[in-house]
Amino acid sequence: MPLTLTLTEGVLPIGKEKDAVQQITASLLKTHGLTGNSVMTPNVTANVHIVQKGHSFSGGEDFSGAWAEWKVPSFALSDKTVIKQHFAEVTEIIYKLSGGKQPKDNIYVNVLHAVDGGWNLDGIAMSNDELLDAISKG
Repeated sequence: MPLTLTLTEGVLPIGKEKDAVQQITASLLKTHGLTGNSVMTPNVTANVHIVQKGHSFSGGEDFSGAWAEWKVPSFALSDKTVIKQHFAEVTEIIYKLSGGKQPKDNIYVNVLHAVDGGWNLDGIAMSNDELLDAISKG
């Protein structure tokens, strides 16, 4: 389940990106009741993109933002209660790691869902049922 964390340069102090990824990953696993799951944990992956100041915009104007975007199977991040809890936690994680400097209204979290069967685990394309079965064994 890849996370793409995109930050305008300076939103987080240099070196805090790994802390952000670790905490956001822990939140995703926790909100789905999968903390410590041996199948899911190594399959929550992430990459961080730092956008040079002057290259991120709001309403066409320069600004500093933070974006956390998940790509997940359609059954993940599908419950409204889980979504609200996880998105609030991600916002708080970025806010705190920024030292309280990044405005919460400039921290964005979203999710993209894959179609059933449009996911793989261990190099094998799986349906949602197959994926859920594999996760349940972890």
